[in-house]
Order: sequence, then C-alpha cells, then structure tokens
Amino acid sequence: MTKVETLEDNSEERVKPLESFLSRRSFLGKSLAVGAGTMGAGLLAKTLTAQVSDANSRGGLTRGDADILRFLAAAELIEADLWQQYNELGGIQDPEVPGGTGNPAYTAALAVLDEDMDQYIHDNTDDEITHAAFLNAYLASKGAEPVNLDQFRTLPSSQATGAQQIGRLTNLMQLTVDTSWWTRYRSDNKNPDFGDTFQQAVAGLAAGQFPAIPRNNGDLTPPDHLQAIANTAGFHFGFIEQGGTSLYPSLAQRITHDEALRILLSIGPTEAMHFQTWHDKAGNAPPLTDPTNGLVFPDLNSPPFGGEQFQTNLIMPEPTIFLSRTFPIVSIIRPTETTGAAMAALNSLTADGLFIGQSQAFFTLLTQLAQAADHARHGR
Repeated sequence: MTKVETLEDNSEERVKPLESFLSRRSFLGKSLAVGAGTMGAGLLAKTLTAQVSDANSRGGLTRGDADILRFLAAAELIEADLWQQYNELGGIQDPEVPGGTGNPAYTAALAVLDEDMDQYIHDNTDDEITHAAFLNAYLASKGAEPVNLDQFRTLPSSQATGAQQIGRLTNLMQLTVDTSWWTRYRSDNKNPDFGDTFQQAVAGLAAGQFPAIPRNNGDLTPPDHLQAIANTAGFHFGFIEQGGTSLYPSLAQRITHDEALRILLSIGPTEAMHFQTWHDKAGNAPPLTDPTNGLVFPDLNSPPFGGEQFQTNLIMPEPTIFLSRTFPIVSIIRPTETTGAAMAALNSLTADGLFIGQSQAFFTLLTQLAQAADHARHGR
C-alpha cells in the first residue's frame, strides 16, 4: 500500500503527529481506592504528593484532564477524516482544505438542500481539522501524549470522480443513520438524560446500510438515487454534529484544569453552530424513494410529522425538561449527562457504520481512550 497522506500534513499550520502511539494509561494505584479514613497518614501524604508530581509533569493537567483531551483529539481526528471525504466530493475545493477535485453531480444534489452546501461542508471540514491539530498540540505542550491514528488509515476511498485514493479512518458508504436527533430537539416533554427515546425522522436510514457519498460513478444515476445519497449525507451531517454538541459539555463536567476547561467551553459551542446549520439543511431534503433500494425520505411537513413542532424551518432547541421534571422547561443541549458520555459517543459512531472494515486494534484503542475519559473525575 502506498504511503497514506494524512490530514495533519496538509499545511504548515497542521501539527505533525508524533511517531509513538497512545497506549492505555495506567489508572491511579489501588491504594487510592482505600477509604481515607483507613489510610495511614504517611501513605495518604505520599499518594497526594505523587498526584501533584504527576500533574506537574503534564503542565498542570490532571491525569483525567489529559485523558479527556486525548479522547476529544481522537474524536476530532475521526470527524476530520469523514468531513474531508465529504469535502473532496461535495465541498469547495481550495488550498485551505486540500485534497480531492469535486464531483459536480454530487455537489448539485447536495445543493438541492441548500445552494451554499459546498461552502458549509468546506468550513465544517476546516474547523474539525483545526480542532484535532489544536488539541494534540496542546497535549504535547503540556508534556502529555497526543493521539495519532495514522496506522488505522486503511479503509478504501470512494471510487467516484473527485475523491483522493488514500486510506481512510471512516467508512461513509455503509451508514445506518440515527435520525432521532430531529425529533429529540423538537420535543417539549422528553430528554434523553431521563431515558426517553424518540421517533426516527427517516425510519429507513436507521434500519439499513446506505451510502452518504457516491461509491463510484455508477451511483451518479438515476437522479433519485443520487439525491437519496445527498439526502442521507444531509441527515448524517446533523447526526455527527449533534454528537459533538453534547460531548463537550458532558465531558467538561469532569475537567479540573482551568485552561483545559476553557478549551472545552470554547470548542464545544462551534459544534453547536455546526449542528444548527445541518438541522436547518436536513429539513430541505426532498421527499423521494430511492429506486435502487427502496429507501424512503418522507415529507417532514406531513403526518406523522408536520404541525407546529415539526415544521422544517424550526431549527432552535425546543424547551424541554432538564435536571428534574419539577422545574420549568428550558431550551438546552441534550443529552449532557456526564456518566459514560465518552463510551456512549463511541458506541453511537460505531452503530452508525463509520468503522465498518476497521481492525480490532482500532476498536481496542478507541475503547481504551473512551474508558479513560469516562474514568476522569473533577479534581483528579
């Protein structure tokens, strides 16, 4: 296999990944599990001194802070990889987001959702590349180990005109897209943090495996098939970015270091900006049936949808229950439950089909990163 060109090498501003790969970090010694009341004063003092020394070696970051930042760096590398594939075929082609030459037919199908889709795809791609590069650079600046996923860039590229022929981290050609985010953000009496579930906006997308980019030039016809691929992409955009919108506030609750918290509170809202954009565009997906596989995109302005809460131009979070059902409803991001947030995000991406074809080593590493992030606690 030829040497894979990576996102990190695209420009001088992108951070070059280190050669060493992240190994599962050791959790705090078993002695910390012993209750402080039964711990000898000397042992407790030594433990706390070791913790301080450990944090100092990471420029003030606690072990948990570094674990959270590493998981987020991995998530951003994954996002950057999938968004670059979208941009190569359907986005603006320029040196800011290099790679690919564009696919006019696919770009035109995406433009049915909005005439500026190519610009939005380009900008979302650029944002995710910078997020990954910044997080890894920040980790390195603190003496903490950054994340490098280059060894897993082995999945095939689309064979359609416009795509680079390089190894990928993600697979956009066999997606099972959860579209319940559409109904979740329109509910005024449910919240996934309470265990509530939500109806799929496009039931078929959640029940099969479908391409969100043309797999080859054969997917450029017939017209309704290509439009179904573009519609799938439109709903997948929203799925990906609502995940990031929730992930940052969920993990921010576990951060200790003030500067690390500032990073999460500064990157997270940009994910929400992305999500609102794609929430708007998905509503413009034309109703149709794909003649090649029977995938149905319903009219979202007709029953069982439609009505005041489901009209497609509503893109701001409907106020809903939060913290307790006794409080007044409030417009919020959801979910933001912190327990198990990283593993929930990884499981969601896996169920999406993004990693079909990846190695067991890839899943092992991502699971270790997610478990470490979920193990982090404020103050350690």
